[in-house]
Amino acid sequence: MQTPTARLLELLELLQARPLTTGREIAEQLAIDSRTVRRYIAALQALEIPVEGQRGVGGGYRVRPGYRLPPLMLSDDEAVVVVLGLIAARRQGLDSDSGSVDGALAKIHRVLPDPLRRRVEALETALGFTATPRAGAPVAGDTVLLLAEAIRRGRRVRTAYRSYAGERTRRELSPYGIVVHAARWYLAAHDHLRDDMRTFRLDRMSSTALLETAATPAPDDFDAVVHISRSLARVPWGVEVEVLLDLPVDRAARRLPSTLAELLETEGGTLLRMRVDSLDWMAGTLASLGCGFEIRSPDELRASVRELSARLAAVA
Repeated sequence: MQTPTARLLELLELLQARPLTTGREIAEQLAIDSRTVRRYIAALQALEIPVEGQRGVGGGYRVRPGYRLPPLMLSDDEAVVVVLGLIAARRQGLDSDSGSVDGALAKIHRVLPDPLRRRVEALETALGFTATPRAGAPVAGDTVLLLAEAIRRGRRVRTAYRSYAGERTRRELSPYGIVVHAARWYLAAHDHLRDDMRTFRLDRMSSTALLETAATPAPDDFDAVVHISRSLARVPWGVEVEVLLDLPVDRAARRLPSTLAELLETEGGTLLRMRVDSLDWMAGTLASLGCGFEIRSPDELRASVRELSARLAAVA
């Protein structure tokens, strides 16, 4: 049979897990009556834990928003998920510029019970990955949070931005979505300086501030992932390529990521448009698709395909 202390800790965990919990839900979960629920709530309040009660239909109990409850209570499964998430974030190059992953792991180790902490440490030591770690572009956590708040509240932001070429400008943006790709953080936003939709690297933003001005509404059915994928596929590398693939567009999309190429459904297959620095690399990419194709431009790509074909025939 559980002790009153154990019941109090279980109630505390229940209140942490939900934004609002009714007295009936607490009574059913802890197998106690409504009078005992009120007594336990009063006991938590006596410990200076700010549990608030709301009367009436839809009322219940909650811990005051913003209050950080000690101790951090995690089940075995929850501890594994949190640790795996932190390790994976670091390997994917998504750690912050202040090394927050190590700090978060250290805090989790300190608050876990000794048996669970030893097992989590053993997991960290034993765990391996087939994929190599990515070299990311760390961003400040407060910048990510500020942009997320601006998106949620529909507000503009002002930021200093450094372009790929090193040009520094002050921008006022209406932000619509944050996307992570290849260990980089990107923002989809309307740029009021250019009066156009643009994509921004978060690690190139600084002195970002939330404004009182309302953001320009996003276009209908706007999808930040689609916008940024297309934007990355149109990065102005040296040569523009256009090829008609003998593939339905859905099958072509499974073989070529949207961040690499723009794929358009057309009569006779899929029109591929992309920019590359190496036509020899492009020839190898086309060969790897395992389908027929018609090169529309540039003419020099045909020569690269013929040379690749000759090399493969010689090896065979």
